[in-house]
Amino acid sequence: MTVSNDLGSTPAISRRGLMLVLSSPSGAGKSTIARNLLESDIGFSLSVSVTTRKRRTSEIDGVHYKFVEKAEFDLLRAGDGLLEWAEVHGNFYGTPRAPAEKAMQEGRDMLFDIDYQGALQLQQQAKHDVVSIFILPPSMEELKTRLNRRAEDSAETIAVRLKNAKIEIERWRDYDYVVVNDDLNNAFQAVKAIITAERLKRDRRPGLEAFTAELLGQTVV
Repeated sequence: MTVSNDLGSTPAISRRGLMLVLSSPSGAGKSTIARNLLESDIGFSLSVSVTTRKRRTSEIDGVHYKFVEKAEFDLLRAGDGLLEWAEVHGNFYGTPRAPAEKAMQEGRDMLFDIDYQGALQLQQQAKHDVVSIFILPPSMEELKTRLNRRAEDSAETIAVRLKNAKIEIERWRDYDYVVVNDDLNNAFQAVKAIITAERLKRDRRPGLEAFTAELLGQTVV
């Protein structure tokens, strides 16, 4: 078990870690929000997905993703080495089981930057540990602008991403929370507020039993 690290003067009460799932259409901002969260909150570690997608020039193998060939991905999937997996835009993505289970056993919070297919699989396997947030763009036109500004995909790829964005947006009801990213700072603050509330949930804090027992045993003179 671990303790909350960003709750001000809250006493150190042991709690169970959580699996935070961030999903969004490509370009809506989930990766930026995830990066900001990892930089500002030492309680989180990133679940690094494996993918068969080609590496972008801005990406580092083993940091943003672990890039593998389709044959290696198939071996992981066949050997039950993936906690969840999905096919997105013709490429395969998956969450390695071993590091995720290790983090949960140690009571650490883990961040999952995955799509709705993976989110549903995680929710099915670890319903009480998963907190899911869907990030929406303010408009489809703004989403297109952000994808073009990124300058990492061809016009054909961007067209596919915009088409698939509507399929992904239709799944917003499958998530615990929905945040519209019309302003990055506001969206990030909303995500942080959700995390703070989830960390304080009674059922996620087994240490409350001992803490309240100690309170009740104290004598006030």
